[in-house]
Amino acid sequence: MSGPTTTVPTGTDTGGPNRPSSTGPRENKLSVLLATGGLVVAALYFLIPIWWLVVASSKSQATLVTTGGLWFASPFQLFSNVSDLFAFRDSLYLRWLANSVGYALLGAGFGTLFAVMAGYALAKYFFRGREVVFNLILGGVLVPATALALPLFLMFSQVGLVNTYWAVFLPSLVSPFGVYLARIYAAASVPEPLLEAARLDGASEFRAFFVIALRLMKPALVTIFLFQFVVIWNNFFLPLVMLSDQRLFPITLGLYTWNSSINQAPELRLFVIVGSLVSILPLLIAFLGLQRFWQSGLSAGGVK
Repeated sequence: MSGPTTTVPTGTDTGGPNRPSSTGPRENKLSVLLATGGLVVAALYFLIPIWWLVVASSKSQATLVTTGGLWFASPFQLFSNVSDLFAFRDSLYLRWLANSVGYALLGAGFGTLFAVMAGYALAKYFFRGREVVFNLILGGVLVPATALALPLFLMFSQVGLVNTYWAVFLPSLVSPFGVYLARIYAAASVPEPLLEAARLDGASEFRAFFVIALRLMKPALVTIFLFQFVVIWNNFFLPLVMLSDQRLFPITLGLYTWNSSINQAPELRLFVIVGSLVSILPLLIAFLGLQRFWQSGLSAGGVK
């Protein structure tokens, strides 16, 4: 026989442990709204200056002075302004652009290789004083680059490298943060059994590093390269101390010298704005071009 059936009236609070909270959906919507609002504010904070550069670079010298705001004015002269910038003073800006690309690409490339080799050695080889060396490298992360400019100038002046490409290129090969990141990533992503198998197959230590370890550390390579590329591209104080020949200037120092001469040459104001806009394009290309390596690294980390 079946017992009597108990009917719970609609809307009655049963008080069960699995009863959904009445404030849950409201709290979720509020958190999503706050997060979205914060992201929008952050995006506007970073994008509005770039938008202003685009708008200001499209104006003529006269409209740049007489009109303001964040919208375009007639006539639209962005491309003609870029052409005038490239032709100004015997294509001096193009020389600065080539210098910055050379400093950043070569410095970031070789600096990344050296950092990864050092980080891999600190992670996979045991030797006396290993932790002391690593702690000294960590100490180098805390030293600001501006504090090293004057000692580097005195050292380079002793060997006659001041006012040369080497004065900017050689210091950019050192990346303490890159060594730190490479050691952490090598310890986590390069398994010891795989290296032991390679050694048993007759592979040398260099072959095991370049054939096996570098492939497994590709996301770390890209991250270190981008960090170093941005640091070198935005480097200002070291070239200011080391260089006096304008033909050796990077974009940062070149635009600074033009901006300092606006009172004597007002036409430089437009060239400084257009040059600043052009100077961010290589950074955008580097980040967008290497984005897929970051995504593959995140996917691999999620699977692990």
